Amino acid sequence: MSPRVAPPFRADHVGSLLRPPHLLAARDEFAAGRIGSDELRRVEDEAITDVVAMQEEIGLSSATDGEFRRGSWHMDFLYQLRGIDRVDDSELTVRFHNTDGDVEFATPEMRIGEKIALDHTIFADAFTALADRARTATPKLTIPSPGMVQYRAGRASIDREVYPDLAEFRADLAAAYRAEVHALAGLGCHYLQLDDTSLAYLNDPQQRAKLRERGEDAEHEHERTIEMINASIGSRPGSMSVTTHLCRGNYRSSWVAEGGYDFVAEALFNELDVDGFFLEFDDERSGGFAPLRFVPKGKHVVLGLVTTKRGELESADDLKRRIDEASRYIDLDQLCLSPQCGFASTQEGNALGYDEQVAKLSLVVRTAQEVWG
Repeated sequence: MSPRVAPPFRADHVGSLLRPPHLLAARDEFAAGRIGSDELRRVEDEAITDVVAMQEEIGLSSATDGEFRRGSWHMDFLYQLRGIDRVDDSELTVRFHNTDGDVEFATPEMRIGEKIALDHTIFADAFTALADRARTATPKLTIPSPGMVQYRAGRASIDREVYPDLAEFRADLAAAYRAEVHALAGLGCHYLQLDDTSLAYLNDPQQRAKLRERGEDAEHEHERTIEMINASIGSRPGSMSVTTHLCRGNYRSSWVAEGGYDFVAEALFNELDVDGFFLEFDDERSGGFAPLRFVPKGKHVVLGLVTTKRGELESADDLKRRIDEASRYIDLDQLCLSPQCGFASTQEGNALGYDEQVAKLSLVVRTAQEVWG
C-alpha cells in the first residue's frame, strides 16, 4: 500500500467546512445592506486563506474553500444555470431527522421556464482564488450533480411547452454541465466533485414511494441519473479526476433518508464514470459494506466513517476495524478514508465546534497514514 498521488486521496474530505462567526456576521451585514460586496469579498478571502492553511497544516492532500462563498451547497450553483429560476412565493419544505426529533428546511421552489444553458463558468472566481491559496494540497471544487435538478424539480416544475420531452431536458442539462467541466479544466481544475443526494435517497423505500406519488418512475430514476452524469463528464480531459459524494441529507446535524446502497449499487459502481465514490458509513442508517462487492477494479471508494453530525471523536482503532471489514468486499488498495459528509452543507453548519472539526480531519489523516502509509 502507498499514498495516492491522484484524487481521491487516502485521507480526503467531502468539502464544506464550518463558517467562522465573523464570516457569518459579514454575510448578515451584506444582506442588510450595511456593507458592500467588496467588503464581503475581503472577509471571505481572509477566511478562505485561513481554512486552506488549516487543511494543509494537518496534512490533507486536497483543500477546498470550505464553500465559504455559498449559503447552500447546491442552490448557489444551480440558480446560475440559464433556465433555472427561483420561485420566491412558493416554498419546498424538506423534513430532516436527528436524534432529538425533526427539523424542517424551507427553500424557494425551482422552476425551469426556458431552455437550460451555461452563460458563464460558475464558481470560476471561487476556484481561481482557491488555487492561488493552495500550496501543498490539490485544490478541489465541489458542485452539485446534474441529477439534483430533476430529482428536486420533478416534472411539475419543468415547463411542458419548453420541454415536452424530458429526454431533451436531460440532454440540455448535460450539455451545460459539459461546458462547465471543460471551462473548469481550462482554469486548471484537476479535482472536481459532483455532490448528489438523489442516488443515496433512492435507496430508501420511503423516498421512492414519494417519487411514485408525484408520477415519477422511481425504479429507474437512478439509471437515468447515471446516464445524465456520464453525459456531463464523459468527455473531460485526462488531467481531471472526478468523484461523486452520495449524501442522505446534511442540515444542522440532521438527515433525510436511510438505508444501505443496495438498491443502486450494481448500476452505480459499474456504470457511473467517476474515479471515486465518497460514501456515508458513519452509523446504522448507512447499511453495511456488502454493496462494495460491485465496485470494479480501477475505481476507488472513500469510506465516510467519521461523522460530521456530532463532535465526539471516533477511535482510530475502531476506524481501522471498519476499514478491515470493508476490505472483505473490496481490495484495500481501492479504499480511502474521509468524514461521512461536509461539516456545513448550508451556512448554518452542523452541531460541533471548530476544534472538533479539526480533530476529526486530523484523525482521518493519521489513520490513513497508519493504514496505507
